[in-house]
Amino acid sequence: MLRSARAGYTVLFVATMILAWVMRDYAREMVNLVPGVHYGNSNDDVWYGSQAVYRLTFGNFIFFTGMSLLLIGTKYKSDLRHDEIQHGNWPIKVFFWLVCLFVPFFIPGHMHWFEWISRIGSGFYLIIQTIILLDFVCMLNDAWFEQGERSRVYLYALLATVVALYIIHLTFLGVGFHYFKPSGAGSCSLNITLLVWTVLITFAFSVMSVMEYFPNGSLFPASAISAYCGYLAFSALMSEPDDYDCNGMADKDAAKGTSVFFGLCITLTAVVYSAIRAGSNTGTFRLTRSESDEDAYLMASEEGHLTSAGTDGKSNAPEEQTTSRRNDRAIDDFKPVPYNYSFFHLIFSLASLYVAMLLTAWGTDDNESVEIGVSWTSVWVKMGSQIFTALIYTWTLVAPILFPDRDFS
Repeated sequence: MLRSARAGYTVLFVATMILAWVMRDYAREMVNLVPGVHYGNSNDDVWYGSQAVYRLTFGNFIFFTGMSLLLIGTKYKSDLRHDEIQHGNWPIKVFFWLVCLFVPFFIPGHMHWFEWISRIGSGFYLIIQTIILLDFVCMLNDAWFEQGERSRVYLYALLATVVALYIIHLTFLGVGFHYFKPSGAGSCSLNITLLVWTVLITFAFSVMSVMEYFPNGSLFPASAISAYCGYLAFSALMSEPDDYDCNGMADKDAAKGTSVFFGLCITLTAVVYSAIRAGSNTGTFRLTRSESDEDAYLMASEEGHLTSAGTDGKSNAPEEQTTSRRNDRAIDDFKPVPYNYSFFHLIFSLASLYVAMLLTAWGTDDNESVEIGVSWTSVWVKMGSQIFTALIYTWTLVAPILFPDRDFS
């Protein structure tokens, strides 16, 4: 039941993203099929497309925000919300989700206010996504090292993965230098600066990761973060407008279309994985249950065991069965939920805002052609994400030295 619940919410979220992507390009035709839905009188198809994206993602945002609010404070499986809201009543939840998607189309005019909400919320989402990525690679690194003590196969796999990730990183940079400083385009100092900056920061924290002075350093997390930073730099360059002289891929429609589609698939995968990972590993964000909850559960378990076993070695079957059932219910009262339900839905909520910005080039809905993530705003958002990622990873290396008395495990 646990996996089906996660899968169910993931399907609803991905369905909204796909529908928003389709309606971004065909909103006018699709909206005209529904009588009474007229959210504007613009003759611009781009305007209709971006407004359709805002309305669908706004509905998804309302749905998951509502779920998050309803599930605040759900700590134990005995809570009715565990069965009735998080895992049960799917027909009602799907109906409410459809209503949330449809009603925003009756909102008149331009949703400028939602653009700003999406920009702010997307920033929070990108921060959370970076923390989740770093947490995952560090956890995987520790797990493979532990398994490597039993079998060298894991160590060889770890080494091969490190090499592959650095090759991917260098490939992103090589292609970037080749296509985004085309001959005859001038100095292209901006593109060169972004690429050289990426080389410098990844080289710096990769060297730090192998120095004995930094006890938390390791090549696998460094290579994974390097590959991610290289991808962000290349993706930022791909987001430059077509009329920019230093965009050497502006006239390569097939290659650009393939790259954009591949980038969108990576982004959608990251969005869904981040939501699931954040919900199941809220300890990263200090949202796990308290020690008092653990003590209460252990106490209930111990009392139930002692009572059912008896203290004098004698057994009275009917009374023992009744007492056992009562103790089982007492233990269930303190059996914790497997992850933070409210935070799980909050990640989907913030990711909905990120998708709104992704599909509209961070709020670009003028009379020019809108492509996925193509705008100067998108360029600087991605580079800002890269800088934040590098700073967070560097902090994991430096923090144990600055604060030796704290536990950073």
